[in-house]
Amino acid sequence: MSKKPEILSVTSVARSRLFHIEQVDLRFNNGNEVQFERLQSNTPGSVLIIPVDDDELILIREYAVGTERYELGFPKGAIDRGEGPQAAAARELREEIGMASTNIRLLRSIVVSPAYFNRTTSIMLAMDLHIDPLPGDEPEALEQVRWPLDRMWELLEHDDFIDGCNQLALYSLGHTLGLLPH
Repeated sequence: MSKKPEILSVTSVARSRLFHIEQVDLRFNNGNEVQFERLQSNTPGSVLIIPVDDDELILIREYAVGTERYELGFPKGAIDRGEGPQAAAARELREEIGMASTNIRLLRSIVVSPAYFNRTTSIMLAMDLHIDPLPGDEPEALEQVRWPLDRMWELLEHDDFIDGCNQLALYSLGHTLGLLPH
């Protein structure tokens, strides 16, 4: 593997509540100089939680401004400063589906687009659930959708289950449980 490119400069382009956009000027080992833009997350990362209650997955349907429609997916949210993925997953479960878990574990960590973004998402599995709600920060109540675990691969056929992280989470769950798609 070649030596990493030299960073010539990093310039702030814009900031928002969630992200910081930077222009990065690089010089590659062959002398080529290029400019890239990257998103830096203003949070320590995020979690996506797969809640399994008996033989059902618990999903939520919420509005996604990027697609301008309601999407079906797993509970998710940002990791707060001073919080680890496990604590964030426990909090988000209570806020988004009103349940707590005594059995939360990491399935895998991913970066959705490492060429442009530094944010790590921890995909967590939550089992042994019980009712224990916390007030959430959502602008409207989230619709809860229970889905039979033995029909989990049918989710991939639904046009509102399109988020790549949710699909990867489903495959991660299938791999973990030894339930591979047909």
